[in-house]
Amino acid sequence: MSKKAIIIGSGLAGLASAIRLANKGIETHIFEANSYPGGKINSKTIDGYRFDQGPSILTCPEYIEELYTLCGKDFNDFETVEQATAFNYFYEDGTQLELTKDSEQVIREISEKLGEHPEQVRKHLQKAKKNYQLIAPLFIEKSLHRWWTLFGKQLAQALLHLPSYKLFSTMQKENQGFFTNPRTVQLFNRFAQYNGSHPYRAPAMLNMISHLEINEGPTLPKNGSIQITDSLVQLAKEQGVIFHFNESVEEILLENKTVKGIKTKEGDYFADYIVSNMDVILTYKQLLKNTKQPKRTLQQEKSSSVIVYHLGIKKEFPKLNVHNMLFSDNDEAEFDAVFDQKEIHESPSLYLYISSKINATDSPVGCENWFVLLNAPINEGQDWKQIVADKKKYVLQKLSDLVGEDITPLVEVEDHLDPLQIEQRYNIEQGSIYGNASNSRFSAFYRHPNFSKEIKGLYFASGSAHPGGGMPLALNSAKIACDCLFSDYSL
Repeated sequence: MSKKAIIIGSGLAGLASAIRLANKGIETHIFEANSYPGGKINSKTIDGYRFDQGPSILTCPEYIEELYTLCGKDFNDFETVEQATAFNYFYEDGTQLELTKDSEQVIREISEKLGEHPEQVRKHLQKAKKNYQLIAPLFIEKSLHRWWTLFGKQLAQALLHLPSYKLFSTMQKENQGFFTNPRTVQLFNRFAQYNGSHPYRAPAMLNMISHLEINEGPTLPKNGSIQITDSLVQLAKEQGVIFHFNESVEEILLENKTVKGIKTKEGDYFADYIVSNMDVILTYKQLLKNTKQPKRTLQQEKSSSVIVYHLGIKKEFPKLNVHNMLFSDNDEAEFDAVFDQKEIHESPSLYLYISSKINATDSPVGCENWFVLLNAPINEGQDWKQIVADKKKYVLQKLSDLVGEDITPLVEVEDHLDPLQIEQRYNIEQGSIYGNASNSRFSAFYRHPNFSKEIKGLYFASGSAHPGGGMPLALNSAKIACDCLFSDYSL
């Protein structure tokens, strides 16, 4: 008799888990509360303007390629767009950096525009690359909670370079030690945003994230981020995965501390294995109410959230590229406001993403679809309706200043996403989009493992489980969870 698996949620890690399980010959079902797959990586079209709802930057496409290879598919079918400029950075005094995928160009640009010594920039980028190559195979691609999977030559090499990780320093302190211009420090501090952390508190080890964006550069799917979801759904269906949409899981059924299945409004479904792609905290609070709760996980500081404005603009602005960052001059105060005061600083940085520059069909001819993101605190009952309205005025003014023209009358379509909506739409505790924050050197070890230590047959694959939030980490979360399952059951 064939084994059966149930995946709770069709986010990125849920889809990847389903592909891996079905590829092993396991009958696999995905239960999704929404009417569409992809979790935060979905799409919305309003009057001819299409907006990606979630992440806008794809790094480490090799993790998606791995799934294609597993299924015997050619990754060349996953079409991407080559672009000369990887990222534009704008500062309040008018300084602009245009960074490409050529690391030597990046070094020249930062040196000439921000006055840094070229060798210091080169040294920083080389260190980020080296640390990533040493750490990723161990702490990102393997379980930290099954120590025997770590032992070997790779662990020895990683431990030999332990001093270079600056475990007792922060991202900001290390960057300040490298660079003379506070704006260069701010540029490299911003990579804490990749997992919703505070760069003045997060460990210096996280500076390796800059390797993915600056050394390797982002990958642009031809049809926007929704292409990732569409491609993985297609792979899943080809492997025989069965989707159940608009069917929310109400309970994980157990017998003698072993999974037996799930309960939904439609009835009970039985399975040998369950992988929760749902937020770890809410998995316990909502689906495992009568089981032992992981207190350490539940008590951890949460990552930040976001407010996103989707704007349909009746004009094109060649000055702006696909990925743009508009910095304020209030770096530390901005992050303090988000994590301590639980509010948005009066003049936050903006992350402006223009997807129409990737695919012209995403907006009407001569128009642009803008994705504007603000760092925001988690939902603790704030008046988000008022906050969204107030910050919209600030956003429109800053964007108008940037392009040299009042864009308010050019806004033809608008929509937004706030922490409360994120919490409700994606069933994420308090709208924390990256799970727990990484604001201490022990954060990586406090993330929930990809398996349950108490319940046999229960696994976790999501941005709130190990190794953390963001597309590359979510894909690895799925791989680790499935590897643990395969090992446990000798599959």
